Amino acid sequence: MSNSPLVNYTKISPNKSSPRNHKIDTVTIHCVVGQCSVETLGNVFAPTSRQASSNYGIGYDGRIGMYVEEKDRSWCSSNAANDNRAITIEVASDTKEPYAVTEKAYAALIDLLVDICKRNGIKELKWKADKSLIGQPDKQNMTVHRWFANKSCPGTYLYERHAKIASEVNKRLGSTNIKPEPEKPSGGLYRVQTGAFKVKANADAMLAKVKAKGFDTYMVKVGDLYKIQVGAFKVKANAEATLKKLQAAGFSAFITTEEGSAVGAGKSVDELAREVLQGKWGNGAERKKRLEAAGYDYAAVQKKVNQLA
Repeated sequence: MSNSPLVNYTKISPNKSSPRNHKIDTVTIHCVVGQCSVETLGNVFAPTSRQASSNYGIGYDGRIGMYVEEKDRSWCSSNAANDNRAITIEVASDTKEPYAVTEKAYAALIDLLVDICKRNGIKELKWKADKSLIGQPDKQNMTVHRWFANKSCPGTYLYERHAKIASEVNKRLGSTNIKPEPEKPSGGLYRVQTGAFKVKANADAMLAKVKAKGFDTYMVKVGDLYKIQVGAFKVKANAEATLKKLQAAGFSAFITTEEGSAVGAGKSVDELAREVLQGKWGNGAERKKRLEAAGYDYAAVQKKVNQLA
């Protein structure tokens, strides 16, 4: 097994199993939870007390580090079977949701994945976001840490881009499996997300913070995550404007097209009706979609609006 020629820095960690006991047929992308350099990450993996490592790491500046050679198994994903067959990659990220990575780090990740696939005979990356397909690389050869431990890793930012990552890599590999996520969902709405939590109490806390800043926000459940989102926009520019406002207010946010089932709608019909009259929920079909997406009874709210108008 060879190592990547793209490596800029090497510091081999003692935290490894040598050699790995399975051929490489999988990749596992992680987020570091810190916009660190490859040198810093090497120092993190250096002590034996850390009991953790990865094959590669990508710094905020796009440089690539190697901490465990490909012939060896890293201790990265809380699952020996996965780490024995996977190349694990830690990517520098923000320290809070959605754990975003820099453009340089993302570009380096694509370059590294293409190189890994070419050298290890992986003809294409396959992603279905299906935990039940672990260990079946012919169906899915990308795994995530959250499937093996109670963690959000690789964070919402990278997790929701796995299909796009696979598509970009496959395009460069010459694969026909090029299926990027559509820019818009079937409903054609953009949403701005400020957090995703496994614990509903944490989601409730974020919801309260966003509301306290004056934003029209709501909670939806997607899979096992409670997500805090703002707005539902047909025009992406409007979502981008809201994103900038949220970021200016101190929130780490990003635009998504993912819609889930509404959770815990907490405003009264009277309160909502007054907000509608103030223009906060849009008009016509857009108003209906936004109210229902937030978990409210559109018919009841509209009836109250008609009474107050």
